Amino acid sequence: MPKHTTPDHARLDRVVAEARQQREAREGGYRERALKLFPWICGRCGREFSGVRLRELTVHHKDHNHDNNPPDGSNWELLCLYCHDNEHARVLDEAARNRTAEGHAVATHHPFANLQSLLKKKPD
Repeated sequence: MPKHTTPDHARLDRVVAEARQQREAREGGYRERALKLFPWICGRCGREFSGVRLRELTVHHKDHNHDNNPPDGSNWELLCLYCHDNEHARVLDEAARNRTAEGHAVATHHPFANLQSLLKKKPD
Protein backbone atom coordinates (compact mmCIF):
# COMPACT_ATOMS: atom_id res chain seq x y z
CA MET A 1 0.00 0.00 0.00
CA PRO A 2 1.46 3.42 -0.92
CA LYS A 3 2.45 5.68 1.91
CA HIS A 4 0.62 9.01 1.94
CA THR A 5 2.70 12.12 2.35
CA THR A 6 1.55 15.50 3.49
CA PRO A 7 1.47 18.13 0.77
CA ASP A 8 4.16 20.79 0.73
CA HIS A 9 1.89 23.78 1.30
CA ALA A 10 4.69 26.31 0.84
CA ARG A 11 5.52 24.82 -2.58
CA LEU A 12 1.84 24.74 -3.57
CA ASP A 13 1.47 28.37 -2.53
CA ARG A 14 4.50 29.32 -4.66
CA VAL A 15 3.15 27.46 -7.69
CA VAL A 16 -0.29 29.08 -7.35
CA ALA A 17 1.23 32.54 -6.83
CA GLU A 18 3.46 32.10 -9.88
CA ALA A 19 0.54 30.94 -12.03
CA ARG A 20 -1.50 33.96 -10.93
CA GLN A 21 1.37 36.32 -11.71
CA GLN A 22 1.77 34.83 -15.18
CA ARG A 23 -1.96 35.07 -15.84
CA GLU A 24 -2.11 38.65 -14.60
CA ALA A 25 0.89 39.64 -16.71
CA ARG A 26 -0.67 38.06 -19.80
CA GLU A 27 -4.11 39.51 -19.09
CA GLY A 28 -2.74 42.89 -18.08
CA GLY A 29 -1.51 43.61 -21.56
CA TYR A 30 -4.57 42.66 -23.56
CA ARG A 31 -7.11 43.69 -20.92
CA GLU A 32 -5.74 47.22 -20.74
CA ARG A 33 -5.67 47.46 -24.53
CA ALA A 34 -9.21 46.08 -24.84
CA LEU A 35 -10.50 48.59 -22.29
CA LYS A 36 -8.94 51.39 -24.34
CA LEU A 37 -10.33 50.09 -27.64
CA PHE A 38 -13.90 49.23 -26.70
CA PRO A 39 -16.72 50.90 -24.78
CA TRP A 40 -17.13 49.52 -21.26
CA ILE A 41 -20.31 47.64 -22.12
CA CYS A 42 -20.92 43.90 -22.09
CA GLY A 43 -21.13 42.69 -25.68
CA ARG A 44 -23.98 40.29 -24.80
CA CYS A 45 -26.27 41.77 -22.17
CA GLY A 46 -25.46 45.44 -22.79
CA ARG A 47 -24.75 46.34 -19.14
CA GLU A 48 -22.46 49.33 -18.70
CA PHE A 49 -19.50 49.24 -16.33
CA SER A 50 -17.40 51.90 -14.64
CA GLY A 51 -15.51 52.58 -11.43
CA VAL A 52 -15.13 49.64 -9.07
CA ARG A 53 -17.51 47.49 -11.12
CA LEU A 54 -15.19 47.68 -14.14
CA ARG A 55 -13.41 44.62 -12.73
CA GLU A 56 -16.59 42.64 -13.57
CA LEU A 57 -15.99 43.28 -17.27
CA THR A 58 -13.75 40.61 -18.80
CA VAL A 59 -12.00 40.12 -22.11
CA HIS A 60 -13.31 37.12 -24.03
CA HIS A 61 -11.17 35.62 -26.79
CA LYS A 62 -13.50 34.82 -29.67
CA ASP A 63 -11.32 31.92 -30.84
CA HIS A 64 -10.68 30.80 -27.22
CA ASN A 65 -6.91 31.20 -27.73
CA HIS A 66 -5.56 33.46 -24.99
CA ASP A 67 -2.29 33.84 -26.86
CA ASN A 68 -4.02 35.28 -29.96
CA ASN A 69 -4.01 38.99 -29.10
CA PRO A 70 -3.90 41.08 -32.29
CA PRO A 71 -3.24 44.78 -31.67
CA ASP A 72 -6.55 45.77 -33.27
CA GLY A 73 -8.52 43.66 -30.76
CA SER A 74 -10.26 41.67 -33.49
CA ASN A 75 -10.14 38.49 -31.38
CA TRP A 76 -11.63 40.12 -28.29
CA GLU A 77 -14.98 41.13 -26.96
CA LEU A 78 -15.78 42.60 -23.57
CA LEU A 79 -18.21 40.46 -21.59
CA CYS A 80 -19.44 40.73 -18.03
CA LEU A 81 -18.52 37.87 -15.71
CA TYR A 82 -21.93 36.23 -16.12
CA CYS A 83 -22.03 36.37 -19.92
CA HIS A 84 -18.39 35.22 -20.09
CA ASP A 85 -19.16 32.19 -17.92
CA ASN A 86 -22.24 31.49 -20.03
CA GLU A 87 -20.19 31.66 -23.24
CA HIS A 88 -17.68 29.12 -21.97
CA ALA A 89 -20.46 26.87 -20.65
CA ARG A 90 -22.05 26.92 -24.11
CA VAL A 91 -18.77 25.76 -25.64
CA LEU A 92 -18.49 22.93 -23.10
CA ASP A 93 -22.12 21.93 -23.69
CA GLU A 94 -21.55 21.86 -27.44
CA ALA A 95 -18.44 19.71 -27.02
CA ALA A 96 -20.41 17.29 -24.84
CA ARG A 97 -23.19 17.11 -27.45
CA ASN A 98 -20.65 16.38 -30.17
CA ARG A 99 -19.08 13.58 -28.14
CA THR A 100 -22.53 12.08 -27.60
CA ALA A 101 -23.40 12.38 -31.29
CA GLU A 102 -20.15 10.65 -32.25
CA GLY A 103 -20.96 7.79 -29.90
CA HIS A 104 -18.23 8.41 -27.34
CA ALA A 105 -20.28 9.28 -24.31
CA VAL A 106 -23.74 7.86 -24.83
CA ALA A 107 -25.82 7.20 -21.72
CA THR A 108 -26.58 3.53 -21.08
CA HIS A 109 -29.01 3.87 -18.20
CA HIS A 110 -32.71 4.11 -19.10
CA PRO A 111 -34.55 5.13 -15.92
CA PHE A 112 -38.05 4.92 -17.45
CA ALA A 113 -37.59 1.80 -19.54
CA ASN A 114 -39.96 -0.26 -17.39
CA LEU A 115 -42.38 2.54 -16.50
CA GLN A 116 -45.27 1.37 -18.70
CA SER A 117 -45.34 -2.09 -17.14
CA LEU A 118 -45.11 -0.61 -13.65
CA LEU A 119 -48.09 1.65 -14.34
CA LYS A 120 -50.13 -1.31 -15.59
CA LYS A 121 -49.51 -3.35 -12.44
CA LYS A 122 -52.47 -3.53 -10.11
CA PRO A 123 -51.80 -2.81 -6.45
CA ASP A 124 -51.91 -5.84 -4.14
